[in-house]
Amino acid sequence: MMDTATHVFLSYLRVEKGLSQNTILAYGRDLKRFAAFLNKRQKHKIDAVDREDIVDFLSSLYKDKLDSRSVARYLVSLRSFFKYALMEELVRVDPTENLESPKIRQSLPTYLRVDEVDRLLAAPDVNTPSGLRNRAMLEVLYSTGLRVSELLNLRLSDVDVRMGCVRCIGKGNKERLVPIGRKAIAAVEQYLADSRSQFIRSGSSAPHNQVLFLTRNGRRLSRVSIWKILHDYGVKLGLRGRLTPHKLRHSFATHLLERGADLRSVQLMLGHADISTTQIYTHVVEERLKQIYKAHHPRA
Repeated sequence: MMDTATHVFLSYLRVEKGLSQNTILAYGRDLKRFAAFLNKRQKHKIDAVDREDIVDFLSSLYKDKLDSRSVARYLVSLRSFFKYALMEELVRVDPTENLESPKIRQSLPTYLRVDEVDRLLAAPDVNTPSGLRNRAMLEVLYSTGLRVSELLNLRLSDVDVRMGCVRCIGKGNKERLVPIGRKAIAAVEQYLADSRSQFIRSGSSAPHNQVLFLTRNGRRLSRVSIWKILHDYGVKLGLRGRLTPHKLRHSFATHLLERGADLRSVQLMLGHADISTTQIYTHVVEERLKQIYKAHHPRA
């Protein structure tokens, strides 16, 4: 049965591969949609799935208006699943073998201008506990380029004020140290001194007591909460496009490169396993080289 095989596969990813909970949930959602597609075809056994089923499923995703990047992600999930199924002898052949991935059109990341970031960081009302917390979170996001999941999992001990760095656990449970600016440190210190204690409730569990950023109920903030906080500030300030944690991450990388940072350093700070992921920002480097050329070449 597809459902049973999926359950065992997800357990394998968790225990053997050590993938993050968010990644495992994404695999689960992809495979659940594929299982629903198979059910419509009256295919309930995993070894009955063939190449035509895979191709038709991917075609159905396009018909549902998914872009090529999303369809490619589904194919990655299916490849991993059937590779595991073949290894466990649940299938005799891998139906995803030799299937070409959809060609992905590389879209440039959207980011905030420096003046827009300045307005955003000044937006929280620092006369309230929530405002102090929000300003500290925004300062940390922009100063470090952390993913939203990395921000939510920060503990009190992860911010090293003396060394000026943040310790975080990224994708694949990989640990890295990221520099943090003095303004972000100052915002965190003010939040810790004047605000955070007001979020802690008597009897709250010890694990939550160690989390840096808390809700009003003294618990870890959720991804939805962070997205809503940023969305509301974006609307209030009239910023271009939708404001998300990832847009701040893009702004972090773009502003570093605009001011002369090299791709390899930015790759390490972002926690990208492969520099090809970071190369989406090469448009920034190319623009900077053009400016240098125009400013310094005698015949520019």
